[in-house]
Amino acid sequence: MRIVACYSAKGGVGKTASAVNLAWWCAARGRSTVLVDLDPQGASSFYFRGDPARAKAGKKLLQGRSPLTEHLQGTDYPNLDLLPAHKGFRGADALLAQADKPRRALADLLGALESQYDLVLLDCPPTLGLLAESIFAAADRILVPVMPSTLAERSYAQMLALYADQGGKPKRLRPFFTMVQIRKTLHRETMERMRAQYPRFARHFVPHARDVEYMGVHQAPLLAYAPRSVAAQAYHAIFIEHCGELIRSVA
Repeated sequence: MRIVACYSAKGGVGKTASAVNLAWWCAARGRSTVLVDLDPQGASSFYFRGDPARAKAGKKLLQGRSPLTEHLQGTDYPNLDLLPAHKGFRGADALLAQADKPRRALADLLGALESQYDLVLLDCPPTLGLLAESIFAAADRILVPVMPSTLAERSYAQMLALYADQGGKPKRLRPFFTMVQIRKTLHRETMERMRAQYPRFARHFVPHARDVEYMGVHQAPLLAYAPRSVAAQAYHAIFIEHCGELIRSVA
């Protein structure tokens, strides 16, 4: 089993859209996949028409007092299940802090899925707290969507500092640009500067596109309802570049 996190310390950068499409992409390639929605806002759960669980259930889950498998739900897509968001995840840092090994608590919880799935996808809330440290410890690959803006650039640098403090391996981080408006000088300049400083950025980028915004209307992954769109093709190229060999390794 491999664990892939879609993570960003900054909100509003297309993290959930990336997680939802990646989960669909992996499942469509025949890998048994589960998307774990760690964001209490539950956007991924909404896209996959999940049934949000009660707050108390979320607390029990993070405390290890409720089996992870009891919270799994199916989706409309073969090979793809969902562990929906819980309101109790709002207190994730405090709940994880109560564990014997807080930074390993998430990895230990996800270990219960080993026998059922090839891939676990994490849709993570924007955080630089203990939950972020637990995500870093659990994930085999961390996809980081970055909007080419000054604040997003600063947020990425903050995340790298925390990741380095935790002893994270740089090769596990795989950043890529999202919501790009290539006509904007700021976007072009930011992308050029960050690619020079951080060579692991994907060659392709996801453009700012109306089709992506309509995921909420369709309650479906972009790759499922508009696979020929420019944004869908961009996601496809990025997933091959950043996750292709990881997907093949669990064949």
